[in-house]
Amino acid sequence: MAIFFIIAGVVLRLIPHLPNFAPIAALGLFGGVYLNKKYALAVPLLAMLFSDIFIGFAEFWVTFSIYLSFLLIGLIGLWLKNHKNFSNILGATFLGSVIFFLMTNFAVWAATPWYPKTIEGITQCYFLAIPFFKNTILGDLFYVGSMFGFYEFVLFVTKRKTGIIKAAKI
Repeated sequence: MAIFFIIAGVVLRLIPHLPNFAPIAALGLFGGVYLNKKYALAVPLLAMLFSDIFIGFAEFWVTFSIYLSFLLIGLIGLWLKNHKNFSNILGATFLGSVIFFLMTNFAVWAATPWYPKTIEGITQCYFLAIPFFKNTILGDLFYVGSMFGFYEFVLFVTKRKTGIIKAAKI
């Protein structure tokens, strides 16, 4: 299953999509809940690495902040494993989006020459990133909803069929 998610993450990053509307944060949350710890943290990072080979890497500190934010989101997913309910999944999704936004835009401000290293510069950096943040939130909600929803639906159907089969045998 981990290999499937890595491939899906790579493919979904390579096909045309809105900026920041990607499944990687959702892979981190989903992996934290449904995969073992080793795979939970590795899946989103490997999907990023393999797709970045084709897309290209950002400046080192920006890339580092991107990968670190997805690692943190994976850790949130590990917490979510023992606290899984709709409101916690929704909250974890928004928290992941915020972590990604804050960390990556701080790195863009700090590590690139694009903005002055002043309060005005960091404010401008975050302000200009708001449209990307909107896409991040929408993408995270879409992919988390799709992944968790589909998986839970399959579990429900499987349990129901198993129960029907057991009842029919009695």
